Amino acid sequence: MYVVAIDQGTTSTRCIVFDRRGQLVSVAQREHQQYFPRPGWVEHDAMEIWRNVERLAPRLGVQPDQVAAIGITNQRETTVLWDRRTGVPISRAVVWQDTRTDSLVQKLAATPGAERVGELSGLPFATYFSGPKLRWLLDSRPGLAERAERGEVLFGTMESWLIWNLTGGPNGGIHVTDVTNASRTMLMNLETLQWDDELLAFFGVPRAMLPEIHSSAEVYGHAVTAFPGVKIGAALGDQQAALFGQTCFHPGEAKCTYGTGSFLLLNTGTEPVRSTHGLLTTVGYKIGSDAPVYALEGSIAITGSLVQWFRDQLGLITTAPEIETLARTVDDNGGCYIVPAFSGLFAPHWRSEARGVIVGLTSYITKGHLARAVLEATGWQTREVVDAMNADSGLALKTLKVDGGMTADNLLMQFISDVLDVPVVRPMVAETVSLGAAYAAGLAVGYWPDLEGLRQNWHRAAQWLPSMDPVIRAEEYDNWQRAVERTLDWIKPRR
Repeated sequence: MYVVAIDQGTTSTRCIVFDRRGQLVSVAQREHQQYFPRPGWVEHDAMEIWRNVERLAPRLGVQPDQVAAIGITNQRETTVLWDRRTGVPISRAVVWQDTRTDSLVQKLAATPGAERVGELSGLPFATYFSGPKLRWLLDSRPGLAERAERGEVLFGTMESWLIWNLTGGPNGGIHVTDVTNASRTMLMNLETLQWDDELLAFFGVPRAMLPEIHSSAEVYGHAVTAFPGVKIGAALGDQQAALFGQTCFHPGEAKCTYGTGSFLLLNTGTEPVRSTHGLLTTVGYKIGSDAPVYALEGSIAITGSLVQWFRDQLGLITTAPEIETLARTVDDNGGCYIVPAFSGLFAPHWRSEARGVIVGLTSYITKGHLARAVLEATGWQTREVVDAMNADSGLALKTLKVDGGMTADNLLMQFISDVLDVPVVRPMVAETVSLGAAYAAGLAVGYWPDLEGLRQNWHRAAQWLPSMDPVIRAEEYDNWQRAVERTLDWIKPRR
């Protein structure tokens, strides 16, 4: 018997089969189209994503009767509305990176009672989260809010959309979410783990359109298509799934996933830690009826997608791995820094009006220096988040567990170890997001007995140790921080 993870990501959807040792057995993947209809707008076709899941299932080489459970992990905050009767999305999904709600967020933040939103939800006002996207969508069409009030229109993040379709869609589909995804909406109370009346009233969101909130690991129902008859046993937002897959089960353990964006999560135990340094307080995971485990999160919007921009928009490389080769043609950044505030700045700044800059340009700068500055941007953004995390938690980070596609870049991983001044460790199984979803689903059906058994599956594949001169580290970090200042107040509010 196996466990299948459906990893619905920002650029593609993957289905991965894992065995009892947490080893990858087979994988199938399909990319989906990215839509950029206006500056700052990012959209996905939710029907295309669902069709991709249906197409991937037969390519895994396992039969439904060989699968103990399905776990789903997803790009968080991406928001989709659909018609309950037909199952057709109302519009394209609004992706987590999308900044169209910028003026709405500013308006909401200035509304009386706005300070209660952070207290109840653990989140700052930002375009990142689902609640403002949902409000924008409801305002985008006449009569849509009234239909939502009547329960004719459903809201979900991508795991809700997939579970609803897997379990029958218009013909009896189950409309649920889990605590990790719900904690990213600005609509869930962090203490009660339920939709909060005060928050729903503040954002003007009808309760009738919202999914039921469940734990991260329990049997939600059975699939009737794609994997007919198989139990759906878990749902976790992708970064919480990576925390789980990295077996960060004890307070003080942290991981960073380096993908399109990068996300550093620190397990803070069964009590939420309120951030005063620009981090998010979020639910790490909740296994069945066990107490929830909370996390502090530093969300960085642009890391891997900066490499993609360097490749696709500038054409300076032809494949993403080439950036390491190009960066190694020089010894340093030549005094050049790139701050990729393409979607504003996320943690720890939360400045939606910021925009990207390249500073320190001289005639000396080559594309090698630019390549190095692209990689270093990920390192320095990680450093900003770790500094905030240490300050909030009262803990000093001792080791950083890493995963995601960018961890294949040895130059980058060494740079991150250097700027953090701690060891950076990569596990044998790089697919920790999918593995976390598989682990949670396996726990829900008894495929794995307990958390300790999962820890025994974790093995180190690579480690990088810090070697940078502390004086250089301090000087370079100061330069980076001065570069960040240049990004601020770029977009002026419309009068």
